[in-house]
Amino acid sequence: MLKTVFVAPDPGRVRLRFAARAVLGIGLAVVLCALAGHSLAGAVTGGLAALLALFTVADPTVRGQAVTTALLPVVGLPVLSAAAGLHDLPVARDLVLLAVVGAGVYARRWGPRGHSLGVFAFMTFFVAQFLHATPGQLPELYAAVLLAVPGAAAVRFGLWCYERRLPPSPVPAPPAGTGLARVTTRQAVQATAGAGFALVAGQLVSGQRWYWAVGATWWIFVNTASRGETLVRGFRRVLGTAIGIALGLLVATPVHGAPVPTAVLVAVAVFGIFYTAAVSYTWMMLWVTFLAELLYGLLGVLTPGLLTLRLAETAVGALGAVLAVLFVLPVTTHLTTDAWIQRALRCVHACTAEAAARLAGSADADPAPRVAELEQLLARVRLSVAPLVHPLNPMRGRRRRARRVLALLDDCAREIRGLVTVAADPEASHDARLAAACWRVEAAVEALTGGSEHIAAPAEPPTEPALAHLHGLERALSELAGPLHTPSGSPLVGA
Repeated sequence: MLKTVFVAPDPGRVRLRFAARAVLGIGLAVVLCALAGHSLAGAVTGGLAALLALFTVADPTVRGQAVTTALLPVVGLPVLSAAAGLHDLPVARDLVLLAVVGAGVYARRWGPRGHSLGVFAFMTFFVAQFLHATPGQLPELYAAVLLAVPGAAAVRFGLWCYERRLPPSPVPAPPAGTGLARVTTRQAVQATAGAGFALVAGQLVSGQRWYWAVGATWWIFVNTASRGETLVRGFRRVLGTAIGIALGLLVATPVHGAPVPTAVLVAVAVFGIFYTAAVSYTWMMLWVTFLAELLYGLLGVLTPGLLTLRLAETAVGALGAVLAVLFVLPVTTHLTTDAWIQRALRCVHACTAEAAARLAGSADADPAPRVAELEQLLARVRLSVAPLVHPLNPMRGRRRRARRVLALLDDCAREIRGLVTVAADPEASHDARLAAACWRVEAAVEALTGGSEHIAAPAEPPTEPALAHLHGLERALSELAGPLHTPSGSPLVGA
């Protein structure tokens, strides 16, 4: 786990810049709230609104990100009103919360923007419970959100918009045949059911901090698309929370909410959340837990008993998510993993065709966007396959095959990157054998996605760079037939 975080590549230092900018944006939001004379509750609300604005908005273009950021208060303020207005009506409050959960997950079908708005809506309700907000506090909380979100946006889109110098981030469309809308609907039902269980069980554990259980269920469902992914995420959620609580006992509790050291530690926690989010959910949850402990220290309620309660509520929320994905309209790992692997293979062929066209002299051929899409698709494959390669998976045969598939797909990506590098050389010339090699790659992809077990092995490797990369690609594709086309009784992703 340590190696995952500290040795993980960070091309262009994007994760580093992402985290550093978050500290600046959230810091500015809190300063603006303080200058406006807001109370501690207002400053916390503003800081968390800025955190969400910087963390959840992930549209592929800067313009799209700006539009989504502007829409956040439009969604969040009505939810905040409902949460505070129903403060003394627990039954109505609980029903509205479950509706927000279901709608927030269902909104994924509208892509990154729907996802961001759904997360912001839920977290606005959660923050109201965290602060025990009442109707009398609403004007201040409204003002805090309306100060913090533009403040964070000023940093993101004005002071430090490094995305303007980067190509648009590709967002892979759902693979054909997966029925994303149907999966999204199923997950909305699952999340609502899991949140309902967490809400009831969480209130039995604590009538004051029950919302932690619902929050755990919610975040376990975020960015998952199958039963296996959700189970692994639930395990990592509990593990990260436990480690974060241990860190809090060592660091946050002795600080006792002292303003200056707490502010420094909050900045460290924010940086940790943003820096580790892309590579380790466990580490991200460690920092989220540590941040929550620091905020409770500021509010003067942090005790070892409270930390124990948080772990218990997190376990309840994880259990709710597990029960929901196992028994409520389950979406199997096979459904999602197989579709994403097929999509990645077809993208391999598209990359090859574009590179070959570039080598043939076509001025319009540009394989770079396809390569970027392939990287995104492979990241999605890794997420889907994570349950199968997890150390706790008892099915060793499937775990070995899954790891083999990932290794061969990585080989494909490496050969594609090499081929594209050769194609970018203006002195690279077209070789008539390139077309034949590309046809063989297409045939191999069609065989793999069509279920054929007969894929011709590549010939002896050539010495020309472009052909050598195509040969390596052929080899990886031919070797993929073994782990992908296992006997029907032991499918790779039949979990």
